[in-house]
Amino acid sequence: MMRLSKSLVVIGILFLFMTACGGNSSSQGDIYFQNEQYEEAIRAYEKFLETKPKNVKALYNRGRAYEEVGDLEQAEASFKRALEVDTKNTQIMLSLSNLYHKRKSYELSLMYADNAVAVSGAPSTAYFMKGRAMHQLGNVNEALREYNAAIKMSPGNGQYYYYRGMLHQATDKKQQACNDLRKAVQLNFEGANEAVANYCQ
Repeated sequence: MMRLSKSLVVIGILFLFMTACGGNSSSQGDIYFQNEQYEEAIRAYEKFLETKPKNVKALYNRGRAYEEVGDLEQAEASFKRALEVDTKNTQIMLSLSNLYHKRKSYELSLMYADNAVAVSGAPSTAYFMKGRAMHQLGNVNEALREYNAAIKMSPGNGQYYYYRGMLHQATDKKQQACNDLRKAVQLNFEGANEAVANYCQ
């Protein structure tokens, strides 16, 4: 399986700064999270949610903390609860898509990425993750369309070129594959040099 760039983790981390802090416990949870003290962060968010159970930021960040400690079931539950409160939040949808991708539940990963794409103003990451899920499901043309959309929106993202290049490689389009993989190298995407060495010499 293709490696997932650490850049996707930013999906979750950025949310820490997207909304105002909702109280001392939530702020403390954010501090613990940023210091990679995930168990402490979970406890702080739990305490905060006792009195503010619908706080989207705390629900979401608790899910991210659970994800970091490898408890994907609790992460899933916390993300879903946050999405119930804020049904149009693409950040949460993409985190659920990423979580299901980790669990190799590609149809669910696709569903949440598709839901994110449907929201007005969806980021390029939504199109990329939709393409990635379709790629895993073998929907080549659809995956290519979504990768193209992501690249059009964010042409400086090496990860997008890498995945499109690997899709081209899998469908025996060597020239297009190598063009994309070399572009990923230029954009400093981790793993692209190895792919160029393997496929483009």
